[in-house]
Amino acid sequence: MEFKASQIAELLQGEVVGDENTVVSGVSKIEEGQPQTIAFLANPKYEHYIYETKASIVLVNNTFEPSDKISATLIKVEDAYQAVASLLQMYDEMRPKPRGIEEPSFISKSAKLGEKIYIGAFAYIGSNVSIGNNVSIYPQVYIGDNVKIADNVTIYPGVKVYRDCKLGENVVIHAGSVIGADGFGFAPSNHKDYKKVPQIGNVVLEDNVEIGANTCIDRATMGSTIIRHGVKLDNLIQVAHNSEIGSNTVMAAQTGVAGSTKIGKDCMFGGQVGISGHLSVADGVKLAAQTGVASSIRKENEILQGTPAFNISDFRKSYVHFRKLHILANKIDELEKELKNLKS
Repeated sequence: MEFKASQIAELLQGEVVGDENTVVSGVSKIEEGQPQTIAFLANPKYEHYIYETKASIVLVNNTFEPSDKISATLIKVEDAYQAVASLLQMYDEMRPKPRGIEEPSFISKSAKLGEKIYIGAFAYIGSNVSIGNNVSIYPQVYIGDNVKIADNVTIYPGVKVYRDCKLGENVVIHAGSVIGADGFGFAPSNHKDYKKVPQIGNVVLEDNVEIGANTCIDRATMGSTIIRHGVKLDNLIQVAHNSEIGSNTVMAAQTGVAGSTKIGKDCMFGGQVGISGHLSVADGVKLAAQTGVASSIRKENEILQGTPAFNISDFRKSYVHFRKLHILANKIDELEKELKNLKS
């Protein structure tokens, strides 16, 4: 489909600078821009691309002032990054989506199916499953008994949702993820082996949660492992049993959350963050990549780094010394030798 600059500006509540009749039919990165595509500039360090891009339209912030001639038509918006996110979402929603039930697939006779759903080939839908309207379940998905799936949920190929779990509205689960596998619960015995503790709880994903590919969220021993509304989890994340992640928290890939940990709302975790079990993390906490948390974080909106984690400003000051430890060690050796000579 083709759109004029004037139409896009109206959708995004922006202002056209240039030819409002410029037409585009696709999107591109600004450094790889092609004619009849729309690109965006949000980060100032990429500004040099705007003077050479071949994209026909470029979204920019209201504050942008060019320092050279630009051939593209500009659309000025309050926030270019948010605007392109909205534009891509609209573009994605316009793409045709599959509907109907493909064969072969298995659907229990006791399952309740909503309207306008899609169930792909080789999917399995267990007993007493409830599926809402506009739900897409792609091929080779397993949905266990008694699972509740609300409206507008998308479950991509190869996902496994174990029994009794609950998925809220607009949940998206990407390929290969496992929701509701047993938590890692084993009780040591006098025989130096381990007795499995049955995991009889479930997992609850509230509305607008998105789970990346190959992420695992374990069911609770009792009660629920809860992912609150608006949480976004990247690929390859592990959330252990009985944990709770507060609303609108985001986590990057390879983060691990141990059991019974309570994480507040609006937190941001970088990649490979590790959090010990039975801890609490306050609202708004930010953890830099590879941070290790061994005790509760009670101060809201704190930014931490390192293992064990401490304030990021202190970490950066300390790092100046960390990297010079070998030099300091050599100086100490020299001083000890001089002191020994003086004593002798």
